[in-house]
Amino acid sequence: MNRIGLDEKAAQQLVEGLDKLLANYQVLYQNVRGYHWNIQGDKFFELHAKFEETYTDLLTKIDEIAERILTLGGTPSHSYSSYLGSSAIKEHTGVHEGKACVSGLLDGYQALLQMQRELLTKAAGAGDEGTVSQLSDYIGFQEKEVWMLSAYIA
Repeated sequence: MNRIGLDEKAAQQLVEGLDKLLANYQVLYQNVRGYHWNIQGDKFFELHAKFEETYTDLLTKIDEIAERILTLGGTPSHSYSSYLGSSAIKEHTGVHEGKACVSGLLDGYQALLQMQRELLTKAAGAGDEGTVSQLSDYIGFQEKEVWMLSAYIA
């Protein structure tokens, strides 16, 4: 057992999954920063503010994921080269049109949701209620964001 009472091997597997999730959050965060900085067009004010709200939320979650990794006894990755090497979400550069930016954000959320659901199942199997609770909150919030962003570009 580790220091919080979880099986050491299960906790290590969760650390690895959370570290990969961290990488994906970091790449999406930087993508959304780019959307915020580079958005153009008639929806500028609306999307500029939305992207700021989104990257602020992502930044909070990045910190929470890194702290969860530490809680489980791991060490979170902290270099962009490692993030880019392990992230399923790829850099989305050179975009400035509203629908393209929102579509990129939707793609990112869909990737996060898939990863988080898989990790939630593993965490539940390991009896890791802390990780389950954290991921459950993220999933609920992001599902609503996907609904609203999809309605926006429909």
